[in-house]
Amino acid sequence: MPTTRHPDARMTPPYGAGSTTIGRDLVNDRLTRRLGTSDAVLIGLGSMIGAGVFVAFAPAASAAGPGLLLGLALAAVVAYCNATSSARLAARHPDSGGTYVYGRERLGEVWGYLAGWAFVVGKTASCAVMALAVVAYAAPGLDRPWRSLAAVAVVATLTALNYRGVHRSAQATKVIVTVTLLVLAVAVLAVAVAGRPDPAHLAPFPGAGADGVLRAAGLLFFAFAGYARIATLGEEVRDPARTIPRAVPLALGLTLVVYAAVALAVLLQLGPGTLAAATDPVAAAVGQTAWPGLAPVVRAGAALAATGALLALVLGVSRTTLAMARDGHLPRALAAVHPRFGVPHRAELAVGIAVAALVSVAGLRGAIGFSSFAVLTYYAVTNASALTLRADEHRAPRIVAIVGLLGCATLALSLPLPSVLSGAVVLAAGLAVLGVRRWVPTRRRRRR
Repeated sequence: MPTTRHPDARMTPPYGAGSTTIGRDLVNDRLTRRLGTSDAVLIGLGSMIGAGVFVAFAPAASAAGPGLLLGLALAAVVAYCNATSSARLAARHPDSGGTYVYGRERLGEVWGYLAGWAFVVGKTASCAVMALAVVAYAAPGLDRPWRSLAAVAVVATLTALNYRGVHRSAQATKVIVTVTLLVLAVAVLAVAVAGRPDPAHLAPFPGAGADGVLRAAGLLFFAFAGYARIATLGEEVRDPARTIPRAVPLALGLTLVVYAAVALAVLLQLGPGTLAAATDPVAAAVGQTAWPGLAPVVRAGAALAATGALLALVLGVSRTTLAMARDGHLPRALAAVHPRFGVPHRAELAVGIAVAALVSVAGLRGAIGFSSFAVLTYYAVTNASALTLRADEHRAPRIVAIVGLLGCATLALSLPLPSVLSGAVVLAAGLAVLGVRRWVPTRRRRRR
């Protein structure tokens, strides 16, 4: 029986039944709702915990010393506001794409495009950082060329896993998060029982001025941004109006508890100076206890956590790429969904190729700052979109979105100047491309 193209792909049933015809190939353009609350929470945990605990504390300590604890609290407040706005918007717009969709629907095409572009470039940089982190923790002795090749292999492996289907990725994330949390619990216990935690390492508190604390908060925000994975999976979550508002704050709250415990442990054990210089601060802290044999276990846990973060990051970036391709802001060929695995396979392959290219040039701390600037821009659009929700749309109190919007702007501008400048240039370039794409058809119509 011949297939026919649905007159409006967006009006097809959202559970995998809608299809379009491209040439002679039948391509399903909607994703299957497979994920429950526990799956969504674990995907968020896998991203946040993997990215933050093993990466962000060292540059934050360099910026603020003991004041990184205040920075952590500030980052958590902004993240909570963003998470609340994201959850309310995702319940109203349960499609893949996150704030790209919210900004487009609530504020207009340009704002949606800005959010989507910021998310894609910022999180692609995060993917590169995580791929390099996997190799750095698992094989710290590798030279630069071999390290880059190994990172490319990591990216290829996880892209293949995501290609096989989101359900399989969620199952892998469950294992990774469980092991990571156990390793972190062992590390904190080692410092508390067999270490030499020194309260003098907190003095003088906060140890930096307001600018240092804000800079630390901006860098630590990088660690909290994983809850975006839940919102961008809106089209694949069962009962999104109920699941997403429950999963986002639960994942964020659990992550904050873990971060606070680990941050305090490594700061008391190492002190701000040693922590700022450490490439693997959790393992370094354990190595200075009476149980130094646990340090390799912690390094293995760090590599596994970075793997989980990369797994979830590629998942989220590919879904935003899918949404932007559907609207023509990226090549439409990327909008295809695999008829068997139910995933945006072309978008995932494109993201994997981009990350593999970046791992050869990415610097860890610079990429964290760039990613934070782009993602804070993304969430500024989120909060601005949330301000448009009506009372009958179950909006949160307006103060939440206002604090989130102002917080995002403040933290973004408080980041290191190179991160601010490079982020602004890349975002402006994306807007310039949009302007050209809109201008060319207009010129053609006028000539006719």
